[in-house]
Amino acid sequence: MNFGLANEIVAALLRLDAISDEPIDLYVDSPDGTLGAAFALIDILEAVRASIRIHCRGQIGGPVLGILTAGDRRFAAAHARFRLGQPRAQFAGTPEQIDAQNRHEHDRLWRLCARLARATGRPAEEIAEDMRRGRWLNAGEALQYGLVDEVVASAV
Repeated sequence: MNFGLANEIVAALLRLDAISDEPIDLYVDSPDGTLGAAFALIDILEAVRASIRIHCRGQIGGPVLGILTAGDRRFAAAHARFRLGQPRAQFAGTPEQIDAQNRHEHDRLWRLCARLARATGRPAEEIAEDMRRGRWLNAGEALQYGLVDEVVASAV
């Protein structure tokens, strides 16, 4: 997920929240994204009045996992796959600028780990290690890990 997509989702969430108090269903299928885009979406998800139900399908990974922490209920389709992985980042500029960008990205990554730790009840260090290793989880494992609240059967 990039900033363009995050901005579209933010606009839709704000519109839905403005017209109704009904719960909002957000369907997530994104194997990766940027930390900035994920945190922009997390901030809006936490600001809306409506209850947020997040439905995971396909592949969910990297910073997109942080979006799950902003949901009131989190569901996974039976065949969903989850990848705890570090986001890719590109830096440009002088060595000092690159160092500053790297520190900023590292701080945001730790904020993501802390959010996931609170949501799952696991230590942030364990989550950080799983992200460094690029650990994959199926829907049942994601439930046991604490990323989702329920695994739902796929419609046939």
